[in-house]
Amino acid sequence: MNISIKAWIVSLSVIFYLLALGGCTTYPLLSTQGEQVPHDYLIGPGDTLNIIVWRNPEISMSVPVRPDGKITTPLVEDLPASGKTSTELARNIEETLSKYLQQPVVTVVITGFVGPFSEQIRVIGEAAQPQALPYRENMSLMDVMIAVGGLTDFAAGNRARIIRNIDGEQQQFRVRLEDLIRDGDISANVPVYQGDVLVIPESFF
Repeated sequence: MNISIKAWIVSLSVIFYLLALGGCTTYPLLSTQGEQVPHDYLIGPGDTLNIIVWRNPEISMSVPVRPDGKITTPLVEDLPASGKTSTELARNIEETLSKYLQQPVVTVVITGFVGPFSEQIRVIGEAAQPQALPYRENMSLMDVMIAVGGLTDFAAGNRARIIRNIDGEQQQFRVRLEDLIRDGDISANVPVYQGDVLVIPESFF
């Protein structure tokens, strides 16, 4: 009987140790001095494009980018658009239209923005409205939290972390959401980058 009790105590101790170890995993604090790299907006599925062909209004039109990343317009069928800039796509359309028109001049204007999935900011866990957000230039952690409606009552904001792809390798950084949102500590407002994943864990207490 004593052996069983001792074994049970040892097992319980191991479980608590593992839980404590997992809960105490720490990551480096994300710096507020992030360097923003200039980046052209890339077209993604769900975007709306206004395609203007100079002097040819009959083939100028507004089209959505399909879920497969392609567009279809008069004389242009199933042309890949996702992952391109508006200028790149305009040149591609001109190349296709040159089979039918002499020296076509095309302008692509993006009027509805979603962006490629690989560049969206994803927020998961204890946010009021977890979702994927289109990236915008100079976007910050505060902008993200406003968009998702803040934290839930069960969020462990100061244990939140950002998963970021750096040189092809995933790295994790700690962020202080509790300090930023509930204490108004602006020093906790850090830049976010394309493709960041914000993970907000649940509080144990």
